[in-house]
Amino acid sequence: MTKHTRLTDGKPSARTVLPPWPLPALLAWTACWALFLTLHSLHLPPGWSLALATTLGAVMGMGARSPWRRLFVAAGFPVSLAASGLGAGLPAWCWLVPLALLALLYPVGAWRDAPLFPTPRGCLAGLDNIAALPSGARILDAGCGLGAGLAELHRVYPEARLEGLEWSWPLRVVCGLRRPFARVRRGDIWKEDWSTFDMVYMFQRPESMGPAADKARRELRPGAWLVSLEFEAPALRPVTVLHNPSGKPVWVYRMK
Repeated sequence: MTKHTRLTDGKPSARTVLPPWPLPALLAWTACWALFLTLHSLHLPPGWSLALATTLGAVMGMGARSPWRRLFVAAGFPVSLAASGLGAGLPAWCWLVPLALLALLYPVGAWRDAPLFPTPRGCLAGLDNIAALPSGARILDAGCGLGAGLAELHRVYPEARLEGLEWSWPLRVVCGLRRPFARVRRGDIWKEDWSTFDMVYMFQRPESMGPAADKARRELRPGAWLVSLEFEAPALRPVTVLHNPSGKPVWVYRMK
């Protein structure tokens, strides 16, 4: 029988409250414009000013709730610059810079998965009580983004060998710098062989969980674990579902 474990301290769940949409987009665009105009006044080369302002927008857009909102925030500044006419004096090649940055941060091939869904702090607390792993066990964060999931896995399994797989190479570079305790690689989570891992952790989209369940049944050995934050794998029967103050359920599956 499926168990449902609630890990709380009896206090109301504290959830991150984001400003109502489209306020985050407006704030991001304002910050981008402020940075661009400041750099322009300092006579920085126009390509650099455009690149840095676009990068700021892309980073600020990472907190948006959906992929399309993230892209909307990230693309807002270069689009508004072009529409304003202030970019008319920029060399044509400068407009390739924001396009390249957006393509690197949000590659087309990654949109079938979750471009960037950060794992909330503390949401995996108690996972080790359900899925006990030996020292040196291998855990894969499939789609590690900037490394929030790796940080939570490290808190729960400090003796494990953690690996992160990320398709976007700029995110992979940043994640590797932020999480030196893990081995972070660029790669496709669907082409990676899961058979050597003791646990695979995912925070993807609902549409991803059917293929994830099929891959786990094909490749994970008996006794290995598949852990999914928030989204259920309907084809698998969970050992338990953890409920933490983050408000996101953690679905825990063990292969047979």
